[in-house]
Amino acid sequence: MFRRVSAIVVLLLAGSTCMVSAAALTAHRAIYDLVLDPERPSTQVDKARGRIAFQLTGTACEGYTIKLRQVTALDTGEGQVTVSDLRSESWENAASTSYRFKTQNYVNRQIREDVTGTVVRQKNNLLAVRVNKPKPASFVLPGKIFLPTQHTRAMLLAAERGEKLLSANIYDGSPDGRKIYETLTVIGAAILPNESDQLRSPALKGLKRYPVVTSYFEVGKADRVPAYTLAFDLYENGVSSALRLNYGNFALKGNLQSVELLPVKPCNVPARKR
Repeated sequence: MFRRVSAIVVLLLAGSTCMVSAAALTAHRAIYDLVLDPERPSTQVDKARGRIAFQLTGTACEGYTIKLRQVTALDTGEGQVTVSDLRSESWENAASTSYRFKTQNYVNRQIREDVTGTVVRQKNNLLAVRVNKPKPASFVLPGKIFLPTQHTRAMLLAAERGEKLLSANIYDGSPDGRKIYETLTVIGAAILPNESDQLRSPALKGLKRYPVVTSYFEVGKADRVPAYTLAFDLYENGVSSALRLNYGNFALKGNLQSVELLPVKPCNVPARKR
């Protein structure tokens, strides 16, 4: 789901340009509180706190917009606190053939990353990328590459089919508009709905979830040590909980504080001619 930002099944409705995915995502807003993960020993960070605000809007007809903001304060000891403020916004159509992205990262209020660009998937499955910031550039990325919501829906489809592994190359535009990550996702067995989910939010009522671990690797590195690892519970409507973000030297735990379903516009399907 985060840097997240995959093969999908897209159905073209007869007589309409509206597309519907077999693994449609639910529009929602979720807030997560971040703390240092006590189960992962840290070698560089003494204390950590932060928050993630995640919002997904849109439908399989109009595409999906994701807005994310992650603010994290890391205390490395002796009063040295580093505050990172990551802000990103992207739009991806249902067929994952068109994508726009914008990412900014501030460290102690000084901007470190400022990236914007667009992607068009060509007929031969190559990604034609145009980066506007930090430096204008146009290039083509070869091979089968998944975009963020495409990958999330692929995880859901794989989980529904009972598959345990999903391997995918992912591009989301960060941090410089050029990087591709190789990923391996391990999907656990479905966890059936329980009372704690129902009490946490009506948005999760009656939904099963899948424990997921996705490891991100730098392309071309021989040591095959993940650059970072994300673990979370993925609900069948696309909402995530129980976040664990492992950066190697330290790890963060994200507790879901609230989740709210957002209104969506119905697909405009033309009436059939009689």
